[in-house]
Amino acid sequence: MTQEKKQEFTLKISQANKTQMITILYEMVIEYLDETIDALGISKKEEAEKSIGYAQSCIDELIGSLDLKYELGRILHGIYIFSKKELMAAAINGSINRVWKVQQNFRMLCASYKELEKKDFSEPIMGNTQTVYAGLTYGKYSLNEDVSAVSMNRGYMA
Repeated sequence: MTQEKKQEFTLKISQANKTQMITILYEMVIEYLDETIDALGISKKEEAEKSIGYAQSCIDELIGSLDLKYELGRILHGIYIFSKKELMAAAINGSINRVWKVQQNFRMLCASYKELEKKDFSEPIMGNTQTVYAGLTYGKYSLNEDVSAVSMNRGYMA
C-alpha cells in the first residue's frame, strides 16, 4: 500500500464512528486484495503473499469486532472464516480467481455498510484528535492539508 493511501486511511480512522470503522476495514481488505491480484498477475508470489497476510490481518480485526450472540454476527463470522481459508488456498496455489471471489464478497459487504453509515450519526470513536483542514492553498493546483494541534493529548482518552 502506498504511503499516500496509508495516510488517507489514517485520517479516515481518526474521524470514524463504529460503523465507519468496519467500512474502512472492508476498504483496506479490498485494497490489499487489489495488490494481491496485481502481484499474482506478474508472478510476484512473495508480494502477493505479503498482501494476503495484510488482508487476513484486517479480517482478523473484523472477526474480533463481532458479537456472536446475534445471528448476523454468526453469519459474518462464517463469511470471514471462509474468506481467510480461500486466501490461504490462493496463497498456496497462486489462484487469482479465489482472491477475486473474496474481493467481490468484501465489495458487497462494504456497499452494505456504506448504506448503514447513512443511518449512524454516532460520535467518532477517537476523541480529542487533531483537526485537519484541506483546501487549495499556496497554489492554484496544489492541495495542502493543515493540521491544527489543539493539544498534544490526542486519540483515545482513558
